[in-house]
Order: sequence, then structure tokens, then C-alpha cells
Amino acid sequence: MPPAPARAERPSLKRFVPLTVMLLTPLFFSSNLVFGRYTIPEVAPFTLAFLRWGAAALLLSPFLWMARDRVRSYVTTYPLHWMTMGFLGMWICGGVIYYALQFTTATNATLIYTTSPLMIIILERLFFGRPTSWREMAGILVGFFGVAFIVLKGDLGTLASLSFNLGDLMCIAAALAWAGYSVLLKGKRTAGLPVSALFAVIALSGAILLAPFAAWEFLTGARMPVTWTAWGGIAGIVVFSSLLAFSGYQYGVARLGASTASVFMYLLAPYGVGLAALVLAEPFEMHHAIGIMTVLSGLILATAPIRRT
Repeated sequence: MPPAPARAERPSLKRFVPLTVMLLTPLFFSSNLVFGRYTIPEVAPFTLAFLRWGAAALLLSPFLWMARDRVRSYVTTYPLHWMTMGFLGMWICGGVIYYALQFTTATNATLIYTTSPLMIIILERLFFGRPTSWREMAGILVGFFGVAFIVLKGDLGTLASLSFNLGDLMCIAAALAWAGYSVLLKGKRTAGLPVSALFAVIALSGAILLAPFAAWEFLTGARMPVTWTAWGGIAGIVVFSSLLAFSGYQYGVARLGASTASVFMYLLAPYGVGLAALVLAEPFEMHHAIGIMTVLSGLILATAPIRRT
């Protein structure tokens, strides 16, 4: 009896799971700017970042122990690599971002941050020769246009006279740092490490780099967490903005690659603006809605699979 014809394969579960994770991950990242904006009046910025990554490293320490041989090999072989990732992903995208939130809104910070996918594409093309399809590039540009539309409040004519405050400029630096972090995250140096163990190493690196600045803030009498509100904000940052967000992102980069995973960071715009409106009562206007729909269109264009016969 001849074998039954093979059924047409459905989209692989291997790709479906990381795509689902990456749909949720920007929501967790967006919570960082909302929690940060809510908490920063009560906690100095580098102290907040140190508590965030110190707690995350402590909670992730069992994963370090379970993969201790591979962790030891990575840490001793590539010390500059993991310290650089801690500096880019935790020091700049932690302490510097919290400092910036004293000068700009959570909405602005979120929207500026979403320029990082375009920066990642440029870095990967320049340094690694990564090929990029026309559809992916078009999706990225459409998404970037949506972000710009929101930032410019629907009036693209204001681009010529656009000015940024100190907080906005710091957020631009953080977006570039995040792009560098994303590119460094995947490669031969980290290939042998489980996602959770690698995250634990980078969190520990960030805590080590932040410690002197947190100590300086403490010694100079900067604001420290003393209320339940402050500690509740810190807990939210540790659980949602750190453990869930970074674990999801590193999983996505490992399974999909930095460029594909980074495109989902455009969802920071709709998630971040929505959270800022709901939690912080920041205004939600028509240009936000139009920009969000444009961002989602770019995301679908860049990541949706092409049907083949």
C-alpha cells in the first residue's frame, strides 16, 4: 500500500513560541518606563538601577550554579564581552534612563527607545554583513515613520525645528546602547550558555558597574526607598521589567536573531503610550492612535511569513 501523501506543514511551533514571547516582551519592557516614572521621585536613579539588577542577579543565581562550568568558561574567556553587555544593557539602559525620566515623560522615552530596531539593522549590516530583505527593511521604515509621527504629534513639518531636552538626548543614547547590547547578545561567545545563565551573568555585571554610583548617591544623601510605594515600584521593575522582559528578549534573540527580535520592540510605542495613559494619566490623542496603527503595520510587514506554493 503506497504511503499517504505528506500533509502540508503548518508554521513550526519552533517559530510560533518565540514569536508569541516577543509579542509579550515589549509590554514588560514598557512597564519599566512607567514604573520608573512612578518610582523615581522617591529613589535616586542609580540606586534604583542597582537595586533592580542586584535583586535580579540574586534571584537568577540558581541558574548560574546549574550551568557553573559553562559560566566559568565564558566569564574567564570573555571578560570584556559580558562587562560591556552589562554596561550597555544595565548601566546605560538602567541608571541613565532613570536619570533621564527626571526630564522627560514616559511616553517620550518609550517612543525614542523604539528607534533601536533600525539601529540594530544598521549595526548588523555594517559589522556582520547581515542580508536584509526589502520587505523587512520596508517594515522597519514604516514602523519608524509611525514612531516619528507620534513623537512629532502628527505634524511632520515640525521636524526642521525639532529640539530635544536632556532627557530625550539620554534616551537616544540608550536606544543606541540597546542596539549594541542586542548585537553582542548572540554569537559564538554566548552560544554555549543557557538563556537564564547568560542573563544572570549580565545582571551581575550590571549590578557591579552600578554599585559605585549607588554608593555615591547614598553617601551624598540622595533619596532612598523608604515607603511601601517605592518598594512596590522596585518590585514591579524587578519582576516585570527585568526578569520577564530581559529573559523574553534574550530568548527571542537566541531563536529569531537580533534583527527580527528587535522589530518587535516597535510595540514599545503602543504598549508604552497605552500604559502611560492608563497608569500615569498622560494624554492619549489622535496622533498616538494613527502612529500606533502605522507601527503595527510595519511590524506585520517585516515579520509575517511569505506564503509559498
